[in-house]
Amino acid sequence: MINQPNIIFLLTDDQRFNTIGCHNNKAIHTPNIDELMKRGTYFENACIQGGTSGAVCMPSRAMLHTGRNLFHLQGSGEEIPKEHVLLGELLQKQGYETFGTGKWHNGTSSYARSFSKGDNIFFGGMDDHWNVPVHSFDKTGKYNNKSYKTLDYLKCNDKRTFISDHTHTSVHSSDLFANSACEYLESKTSNNPYFMYVSYMAPHDPRTMPQIYLDMYSVDDIEIPFNYLPEHPFDFGQRSIRDEMLENYPRGEQAIKKHIVEYYAMITHLDDTIGKIVEAVKKRGDYNNTIFILAGDNGLALGQHGLMGKQNLYEHSIRVPLLFSGSNIPKGKISKANVYLNDVFPTICELVSIATPQSVEGKSLNNAIYYDDLIRDDMYYAYKHTIRSIKVGNLKLIEYRYDKLKKVQLFNLDDDPLEMNNIAKEHKEIVKKLQKKLIAYGNESDEKKTIHGQAFWNNF
Repeated sequence: MINQPNIIFLLTDDQRFNTIGCHNNKAIHTPNIDELMKRGTYFENACIQGGTSGAVCMPSRAMLHTGRNLFHLQGSGEEIPKEHVLLGELLQKQGYETFGTGKWHNGTSSYARSFSKGDNIFFGGMDDHWNVPVHSFDKTGKYNNKSYKTLDYLKCNDKRTFISDHTHTSVHSSDLFANSACEYLESKTSNNPYFMYVSYMAPHDPRTMPQIYLDMYSVDDIEIPFNYLPEHPFDFGQRSIRDEMLENYPRGEQAIKKHIVEYYAMITHLDDTIGKIVEAVKKRGDYNNTIFILAGDNGLALGQHGLMGKQNLYEHSIRVPLLFSGSNIPKGKISKANVYLNDVFPTICELVSIATPQSVEGKSLNNAIYYDDLIRDDMYYAYKHTIRSIKVGNLKLIEYRYDKLKKVQLFNLDDDPLEMNNIAKEHKEIVKKLQKKLIAYGNESDEKKTIHGQAFWNNF
């Protein structure tokens, strides 16, 4: 067991797929991620399956840690039942020392099952990056401490409760979690291999970061997205969700550029802290025996299609970065395989020669990493009770059901990767064929046993 590779999992919050400097975005600075890219295999078609909550990151992270499908979670992933084996839980039973820091959005008991060590744990979805209410590691797994914040002390007396026992005032979340990771690496003395999970809150809003990173970008140098719109062409029930309220309607070009500048600056700051973790691994002498995994929990619109958030099924919101780098991983490879985030769990199992639990439903990506397997022919996505989508080859169908709205979109992603030209009216036979496949996936997913699935399909 001592010779097993170490695993470092870096999970970012709201980072979409096209935010890596050396691969798909010359406007952004990500030198440390770029270095990991050179030493690894990147999945450029990695996606989330969607979400059953407006807080998309919650089911996304539950799928990631259990390897289960969207409609086979308990609820939206608020809690993870004991029969769903967790990634950290499995590795710990196989002799790994497991360390977790940062955001954990799936209940205290599942965190306790996953990690034998940890520090500065944030049990929540989002907060002020400079004053994160975090909890110290509790070996009993109880996490009973609570702290309070007044929601808006200028306007009301309402308070919010956190599972927390301290706050590091004026320490940015990215630095806080990376520092915790580095301190763990510096103090580790056992010979056991380690699984270290560093779960960032960045680049999720509120998008603030040290000024030095903001100064690296200028609104004047940022290009407006080609699929920018002042407003989405139709209302599918998300106009007043929190993410969409971050910018007024109609969205102005200068306002969107400012959002993008802040988004890029947060990612560059995050990238800098990743560099510190990599250096700490090198100092330990572990660099050549460590697998680094970088992933995002969901994407983000930021002005594309007139949207701001991730509560949709366009490519910008469902596609995420996914990178395996380091120990015996093919270098500089770009895979076009169709993969979901829940495929990470079985992939890790196969990489370290551990049997995959029966509760895991994802597919191992090893044949894509070492060969050229495309893993899946089709991809199926769902958002709450309002949207369903299927991608078959270069064709993508999106079906909307909201109130009296029944809307269909068809895109040819080869010709129209930004999903600007709806060709559904010109290709009615293709729409019908894809709708049949959509219905079949709806049946296979067991979603009709859930509230969201019933509501969508009863309105189809």
